[in-house]
Amino acid sequence: MILVREISKSFGPLKAVSNVSFELGNNQVVGLLGPNGAGKSTTIRMTTGFLAPDSGSITIAGYDIAKQPSHAKSQIGYLPEQAPIYPEMSVRGYLKHRARLFGVETKHIKPAIERAMDMCHIDNVARRRVGHLSKGYKQRVGLAGALIHDPPVLILDEPTNGLDPSQIRDSRSLIRDLAENKTMLVCSHILPEIERICDRVMIMNHGSIQADGTPQELISQAPGPTRYTVEIRTNPTAGIAHALRVLAMVPGVDSTIPDEQQPEDASRGWSRIIINAVNGEGDLREPIAGAAEDKGLFIRELTKQRQSLESIFMGLIDPAPTHTPAGPAAISSHEVNA
Repeated sequence: MILVREISKSFGPLKAVSNVSFELGNNQVVGLLGPNGAGKSTTIRMTTGFLAPDSGSITIAGYDIAKQPSHAKSQIGYLPEQAPIYPEMSVRGYLKHRARLFGVETKHIKPAIERAMDMCHIDNVARRRVGHLSKGYKQRVGLAGALIHDPPVLILDEPTNGLDPSQIRDSRSLIRDLAENKTMLVCSHILPEIERICDRVMIMNHGSIQADGTPQELISQAPGPTRYTVEIRTNPTAGIAHALRVLAMVPGVDSTIPDEQQPEDASRGWSRIIINAVNGEGDLREPIAGAAEDKGLFIRELTKQRQSLESIFMGLIDPAPTHTPAGPAAISSHEVNA
């Protein structure tokens, strides 16, 4: 449905998008995720025909957007971050206006309006002025306007921006309902929104696609070692340093470090420790528990930290090393065995 090949766009010395390529098939919901300034909105504007790329090509439902702009754009329903609505119009009047703009035949305008209102659940405000509606309802009206000509492709730019939690939940549900028979590209810098509504995620930064796949694929392919969090009690006179050294000696452990957040009962000998495994090691929970028991240390919690889409996202947009907390120094297994 959407085929983007090596598009680039510069604004003076600023290269906003650089050689971006992707393809969206039928009935896919794909999230374009990235921080502000990553090039997402520029990519969206080129995909919808609002901007012409400096190089590359864009095809929508088989139509080249540069060579057949009218045909290509007729296949798209686009909801920008600020919905283009007219506050003085009624909801029904606004949708009628949009239908005429999209060239919907006169005899089909009324059924198109009813269908769009039904899909976006705004039948109950059909006679109200758009300017008197809540922001959540205004967003729905904007979406109904994008759907009025029943396009196969729907492109949403920050669809939940500025909505309250209840409105965000309703918008998620609406987007998932629409996804049953639409190809959708959803642009956002809000990770939880993309993760909840999209089947596939493209992470963009510095004008290029840094990662592309389902959330599960991105998590499974993420590089880096496994981490464990352990709450452990040692003799108060030995302190946390003793536990750090014991756990650092476990085969497969690369280093141990005190967690930034220590338990409230630390005065009773409880400590929270982060254990970094050697890259590629299997599950170390059993060896960790066994080593602690052998040394008379009691574990009340041992958790294997799983990679999350958030950690992958942050690693791609901010690859700076993690800050080491103040307090007892990290202990490497090499130091212990030296």
